[in-house]
Amino acid sequence: MYKRILVATDGSKLSQQAVEHGINLADLTGAEVVALKVIPRYPQTYFEGGVALASAEVARIEKQWQEDALVAVNAVKSAGQLREVKVKPVTVKSDLVAEAIIAAAKRNKCDLIVMASHGRRGIKRLLLGSETQQVLTHSHIPVLVLR
Repeated sequence: MYKRILVATDGSKLSQQAVEHGINLADLTGAEVVALKVIPRYPQTYFEGGVALASAEVARIEKQWQEDALVAVNAVKSAGQLREVKVKPVTVKSDLVAEAIIAAAKRNKCDLIVMASHGRRGIKRLLLGSETQQVLTHSHIPVLVLR
């Protein structure tokens, strides 16, 4: 049925449920898992006159984000090993999370994307949008959303 499943994670409790479902599904179908964490780029100052951080401080923060991302995807790999599911840990750097998820799924020849819905409602959803909604809208690959 599925040969390669992309599991998007941000390390949250809700995304952990998506990880567990993705690994279980991969185990049942004999699929491989691509564990993906999208790392944001460090935001430069948005307001004129804002205080910019020194480049060394920005580099330190970005390094920490990369290390945290590796911890998240390697945790998925460890969970997969317990079920004898092959997991490829992947991190990508992008401010466009939904586009990065879709691109990673295509690049890794995945035939399913598994991710969590963070359930933003009301004004927060209107203002912030939903990465899950963007993936559902723009992906040509089936998407399994867990709540």
